Amino acid sequence: MRLLTDITPLRESPAFRRIWLGSMLSGIGSAMTTFAIMLQVYDLTRSPAAVGGIGLAQFIPLLLISLPGGTLADRVDRRRLVLAVTVGQTAISAVLFALASVGGASLWALYALVAAGSALGAINAPARQTFIPRLVPQGQLSAAIALNRIIFQVTMIAGPSLAGVVAAGAGLRGCYLADVVSFAGALWGVGRLPPMPPQAPAAARDGGDSAGKTGAGNDTRPRSGLALTLEGLAFIRRTPVLCGAFLADVNATLFGLPVSLFPAINAERFGGNPRTLGLFVTAIGVGGLVSAVFAGPLKHLRRHGLVMLTCVAVWGVGFALFAVAPTLWLTLLALALAGLADTFTVVVRGIIVQEVTPDEFRGRVNAADFLVGAGGGDLGSLEAGLVGSLTTPVISALSGGLLTVVGALAIGAAVGGFRRYQSPTPAAEPAPASTTA
Repeated sequence: MRLLTDITPLRESPAFRRIWLGSMLSGIGSAMTTFAIMLQVYDLTRSPAAVGGIGLAQFIPLLLISLPGGTLADRVDRRRLVLAVTVGQTAISAVLFALASVGGASLWALYALVAAGSALGAINAPARQTFIPRLVPQGQLSAAIALNRIIFQVTMIAGPSLAGVVAAGAGLRGCYLADVVSFAGALWGVGRLPPMPPQAPAAARDGGDSAGKTGAGNDTRPRSGLALTLEGLAFIRRTPVLCGAFLADVNATLFGLPVSLFPAINAERFGGNPRTLGLFVTAIGVGGLVSAVFAGPLKHLRRHGLVMLTCVAVWGVGFALFAVAPTLWLTLLALALAGLADTFTVVVRGIIVQEVTPDEFRGRVNAADFLVGAGGGDLGSLEAGLVGSLTTPVISALSGGLLTVVGALAIGAAVGGFRRYQSPTPAAEPAPASTTA
């Protein structure tokens, strides 16, 4: 039982439980749309580079919107912000459904819709992440983050599997319609949360005493969004643990995430069946779900920097094995190994981010975290597609996996403060009454 992830946050916080369930339903629909767009682009072009272009279409809005979006989340009611953005995401999925129904989708139209969805996601995800420390006590933080990771892994399993079946039967429009319906879960989960305005800085809450000591809280003049964004970046820069965690994640996603190669490798090795393509992403999800369910030991580990570096290296090994696996079962096993390591990587990074970041900075730091995680993956997809087009998909996946391992070793040697970081998480404490109703 000690191996199992602690479900106390689900039992003790109805608000966290609602947003957890709603996010899972919505996530499954979003995974179906991701699968459908990847397959639709490949069917239109038969080009791994074009599939990799999806990553570029996602990355540019992430780069432009994530940090300002995080600043916005530190200035307004985060609950209302997430609700507004979710409505916009629903509309984009509805447009994808309409285009698929009439057969009018072009490559550039798909790229444009992907970019619009990415821009909204760059605002939505960082604001959502700020909810967790407000809904559970600090002693349950690692458990809540692991439970959130279970959502991601379940969506990786259920989304592509369902999408493969639906695409084979009802066509891609069925995937997009399922996504539109699934957003009801996200709206329900967030809509019943209490207001979530940013908390005042500690200096302001204690009457300015600590501000007087540091001189930081005496300036009460309104600051521009740019100034707040730069302040958030300065906080990250002077926090070596955050720098090391973000660098390790960029290394993993830039080199070791060859999703854009999946359609080509599936076509070359396994005949191009959509159901088999769905199994690729599902295998990553299964491996990740296993480690998310058995993440109990993470709350007892303190050397989180070293744990993250180790998991990044294992992630790279998994994709290197995927590149050369001669059979379907070995291919899926290698992907499952990568998914297993990925869950621990993301959970540990999430714990580090929430532990070292004060609430008044959480929107901005979570935005940087989201940009690193999602943006690195988008660039990695583009990089893998381009290398796969210039060489072969196998060479691209193999070289990326090996470079990930080398990068993890280099970061561990160069950023000693991150490698030696130890978690200061205290014992569990009661959750605030106002967030458990």
